[in-house]
Amino acid sequence: MAKKQATDARHYDVILAPHITEKSTLLSENNAVVFKVANDATKPQIKAAVEGLFDVKVTGVNTMVVKGKSKRWRGKPYKRNDVKKAIVTLAEGQSVDVTEQLG
Repeated sequence: MAKKQATDARHYDVILAPHITEKSTLLSENNAVVFKVANDATKPQIKAAVEGLFDVKVTGVNTMVVKGKSKRWRGKPYKRNDVKKAIVTLAEGQSVDVTEQLG
């Protein structure tokens, strides 16, 4: 039981939030879900985290790093942080409801 609790805590460090946009909603029709993940997360870690948290079978993980934009605030330039996104493809018949709250 203690090992499962430690594994779950690590999963929450890998998967940060669902990424809900029009494009990710269209992907959900093809059994894919998009998550914001930790910048140092690997594809096997992301797969294990999604399978552990949502109890689904993952068939593929694609990742991308979206570079932060340069912005200005009160005349001073700053740069937004880079964000890593993962497109997780689920097995046929599987689905994840990203609107439900996790325990």
